[in-house]
Amino acid sequence: MIENELERRLALLKTASRNLLSLSEERKNKILVRIASELTANSNEILSANRADLAKVENSPDPTHTDAFRDRLTLNTERIEKMSQSMRAVAALADPVGEVVEARLLENGLQVRRVRAPLGSILMIFESRPNVITEVFALAFKSGNSVALRGGSDSAATAAVLYRIVQNSLKDELAALSPSVAGTPIPFVGIEDYDRGLVGRLLQRNDIFDICIPRGGSALIERVSRESRMPIIKNDKGVCHLYINETADLDMAVNIAINAKTQRPAVCNSIETILVDRKLARSLFEKLVPNLFGHGVRFFACEDSYRQLLELAKTDGIESPWFQSVTVAREADFFNEYLDLKVNLRIVENIDFAISHIEKFGSNHSETIVTTTESSARQFQNSVDSACVYWNASTRFTDGFELGLGGEIGISTQKLHVRGPVGLRELTSVRWLIDGTGQVRK
Repeated sequence: MIENELERRLALLKTASRNLLSLSEERKNKILVRIASELTANSNEILSANRADLAKVENSPDPTHTDAFRDRLTLNTERIEKMSQSMRAVAALADPVGEVVEARLLENGLQVRRVRAPLGSILMIFESRPNVITEVFALAFKSGNSVALRGGSDSAATAAVLYRIVQNSLKDELAALSPSVAGTPIPFVGIEDYDRGLVGRLLQRNDIFDICIPRGGSALIERVSRESRMPIIKNDKGVCHLYINETADLDMAVNIAINAKTQRPAVCNSIETILVDRKLARSLFEKLVPNLFGHGVRFFACEDSYRQLLELAKTDGIESPWFQSVTVAREADFFNEYLDLKVNLRIVENIDFAISHIEKFGSNHSETIVTTTESSARQFQNSVDSACVYWNASTRFTDGFELGLGGEIGISTQKLHVRGPVGLRELTSVRWLIDGTGQVRK
């Protein structure tokens, strides 16, 4: 059993999601804008709590507390402002609930419409990444869903402040409505019970939740996939690739590589492997490797790449500092999601070899090709089976905010029912509404 008070609050989530259908788009937007303002107004308290969380893991012997982990846990003034902007961006988007996807008049006179409707009650299980809290709430709330969030204990202090801001704002705004709506359960529960057994109990509660969305590392995703009794939207790891085609503009390729690897290496849309056509490998490596090394990147190179880098280093003297950061890659390295300033290098014979490599080692997340040849770009985009496939652009754009969704609950790497950034429309399903005048089937 789940603890009594938590059980009571969770049991009301389905009622809360139904009540959301009576809220106008204007009212939902007003609530989101208020919470956005509260985030900014309470930034000092949020940052203080976040510093307390960071202090707990600063010298932790836990091997999962990597630099990438600390980066995801960390909030600063700029990131809080981005959280606020995301809330406002969601408020500015059209409400998908009730949108008519298709309308037809059948020969028998039936009026048929397919319309968007909320999924219902969502369970979100995530690791210690505090900005997830407000982003998930905004998208769930605007799309008419209630949501319960259960994060990692490492962000407990930060989460407590963010939960309170959302909950208090909701209570105040709902109380200001007409008596028919005021006093109804709020469509949000921030779970502050970090008992390890609780997740397993929550995953059994398909009587409370319509869907579960896990967001975190492979172990979390595998556990939820194995134990959940409700459907899931899986946000899996990102083993993303940059393929530099033989006709690539080298300066463009280097700029994209630097951005896609170093702007924020601890997130799932950063690249982990760079594939290079053999015809331009030497000329590209001359520009690419020293530049990436200057940003702190270490390299795991296939044997062909290593030999070319060794020859290149000899022209500058074997003590070239960037060469000291090059290691021969094992095959297993090409499966790695480093989430760090590390990258694999591999020389490929042509575009078909690049596509085959991605098919074997990729995670169906995000890939990009740099080329001046449109036919090669289209072949790559049509052949690579990933959620997002780019031509001459960084994979860092695989992000709900950047792609105009206001935010995202995660990046889905599955094929049903949603793929890619999970935004407002992706948190709805389609219902059929049929109007008749007494028709019966013969």
